[in-house]
Amino acid sequence: MLWSFMAVVFSGWLYVDASYRGPVWQRWLLQPITLLLLLALAWQAPGLTATGYLIILGLLATLAGSALLMLSSERLLYAVGAFFLCHVLYTIGFASRMTLAIFWPLPLTLLILGAVLIMLLWSRLNELRWPVCTYIGVTLLMVWVAGEQYFLLGNDYTFSLLAGTALLLAAAAVWLISHYRYPFNASRAVFAACYFAGHFLIVRSLYL
Repeated sequence: MLWSFMAVVFSGWLYVDASYRGPVWQRWLLQPITLLLLLALAWQAPGLTATGYLIILGLLATLAGSALLMLSSERLLYAVGAFFLCHVLYTIGFASRMTLAIFWPLPLTLLILGAVLIMLLWSRLNELRWPVCTYIGVTLLMVWVAGEQYFLLGNDYTFSLLAGTALLLAAAAVWLISHYRYPFNASRAVFAACYFAGHFLIVRSLYL
């Protein structure tokens, strides 16, 4: 199993490096390879439960979204839909262990972050306003569900979920801001690092 983790980490590092300074063909090659390795790692997790299978389905959805983004920018709406589905599946999987206890500072913080992000993007989204806002909303919901479990239980499993979902929120924010508002040279690398690390930590939780 150690070799599987090492293969995923090595492929992820190459993917992030290619996103920063590599040619386009390296990004095209390494992104699906990294996601497929994550899928294989998730599938090998011992004693897969319903949450594990939902995480695997979420990885398949994000793989489809990534492929759509690489093929054509005209398929952006479908890519957003695939990423939305991924986060919905993750959220359902995490919610299966959720209690009714609420740590109020967390949802308030997420609401503020979401409002700021939407205000930054709103005037540039045009016909994609509601799909993108819905995608941001479900991503915030995913982080909230994971965070509530961490603040209640405080173990390694819930920390891995919270850190992973927070990194996916950061990846979504970097992608949307760089695409619609403030493009910057390192955006691909920052997005790739957050995106890979987020999914990796969520898959890692299956082994805890």
